[in-house]
Amino acid sequence: MTEPRITVYTPESSLASPGVMIRDMFRDLAAGRELAWRLAVRDTSAQYRQAYLGILWAFIMPLTNTVTWVFLSQAGIVTVGDTALPYPAYVFSGTILWSILMDALNAPLAQTNGARAMLAKLNFPREALLLAGIYKVLFNAAIKVSLLIAALLLFGINPGFGLLWFPLGILSLILVGTAIGLLITPVGMLYTDVGRVLSLLMQFLMYLTPVVFPMPKEGWPALVFQVNPLTPLILTSRDWLTGLSPVYLDYFLVVNGAAFLLLLLVWVAYRLAMPILIERMSA
Repeated sequence: MTEPRITVYTPESSLASPGVMIRDMFRDLAAGRELAWRLAVRDTSAQYRQAYLGILWAFIMPLTNTVTWVFLSQAGIVTVGDTALPYPAYVFSGTILWSILMDALNAPLAQTNGARAMLAKLNFPREALLLAGIYKVLFNAAIKVSLLIAALLLFGINPGFGLLWFPLGILSLILVGTAIGLLITPVGMLYTDVGRVLSLLMQFLMYLTPVVFPMPKEGWPALVFQVNPLTPLILTSRDWLTGLSPVYLDYFLVVNGAAFLLLLLVWVAYRLAMPILIERMSA
């Protein structure tokens, strides 16, 4: 019989014992896996069961965005430079990848806000909420990527062996999105404006990333695109999926390393902030 876990609460900050805090973080992460899975299954089932179009919503928005930009380009309303892929395939792949990033970015705040009642009444590993969000993002990403691969094959684009590396691109998008989303979660739980402002900023940032526009070749737009840390994520993932040689692979690795460190730091901040936030919610 498994012995019950004993938790001792003290007025001292967890930062006073970093080693113990890190051990508890990963222990709670492991302990919350089963709860996270159940939460993800429940939320995903409810999400699609309550929608008339069901699972189609996973790719309706990327498809709508693609049709819009293809129309604007062919009508001459917007001038788009040359792309290595047929433009519809370029836009569709970019918007699918961007939507996965946005799903990961929104997940931490959405999951934590959705569990306010549980947080106020039950004591459970808070990491379960983060894992549940990641599970849901992975499920939706699998649907979107399946449709994307089918669409690319219709365009005569064969991913080749690059498809073996493509899951790393998806994981990098989820890693970066989760790190940014977790960073704003504590403040976002106090002020709902934070989530709305972030959505507006990310919508603007999409046009400074090679999602619907190719990389500019000169001038300040080229500099902005190049220094944008999301650029290597989108380009490298798209290159792997479409059989092209990744040009920004080194930058891709640097961004993922920085995102991993950021995720660890904001995870610590999340754990330190949650007791205070729960107390405010219970007041």
